[in-house]
Amino acid sequence: MVWPRYVCYFVGIALLTWMLTQLEMSFPGSLRLHVFVNPGDQIGTSEFSPVELIQPLIIAVCGALLAWVAHYCPSQRPIAIPFGGVALLFLIRELYYFLDRYLVENLWQVLVGFAAALIIVYTYRVRKRFRIAWARVWPSPGLALVFAGSVILFAFVHLVAHEPLWMSILGDDYRRIVKLAVEEFIELIGYLLWLVGTIEYAYQARAIAFRKPQRAARRRREKRRHDREGRF
Repeated sequence: MVWPRYVCYFVGIALLTWMLTQLEMSFPGSLRLHVFVNPGDQIGTSEFSPVELIQPLIIAVCGALLAWVAHYCPSQRPIAIPFGGVALLFLIRELYYFLDRYLVENLWQVLVGFAAALIIVYTYRVRKRFRIAWARVWPSPGLALVFAGSVILFAFVHLVAHEPLWMSILGDDYRRIVKLAVEEFIELIGYLLWLVGTIEYAYQARAIAFRKPQRAARRRREKRRHDREGRF
């Protein structure tokens, strides 16, 4: 049954959001959304916030699920590996502050470029298998949620959390922590959608990998029946 999982998703996201908001309201400043690392720091950062620290954990779980799909569901490997690569790009991007501060400046850009090149080359080489795997899994509620999370992370958050926008809205009352709070909470819901979508995709990939083979005629008949039932 699918619906108990979605109830769990709702309760889990609501509980996590409630805990973070209650933490800040009960202990003001505990979310550390705008801290100055040293006396010479003029900008401040939110990288030490619990909200920021949760995000790499979510990405790591998504990457582990996609690695499981790639290993145990061979028919979905051409999709799972590129999506896992995108999760790796997100992880590197989220850790950029620590990579720059404690290792080598701009190292994260080199790592992102290298990983992105590998993803592009791999996807191009398995493009036919990718199309076949996509045809087997689509329409997919899980991939639809992954797409929704990607829209938030790639486009929405960068436009809504644009600093000049908040400077224009708040005028003389502008404080950078407002912009950072909006940005981090929007990113968090984007990653949570990615997590839910990845879990659902893993369930679907497992069902495809372990279902019994069907005759071609039977598959076509069931597809026609499904298409007729899906029409308004």
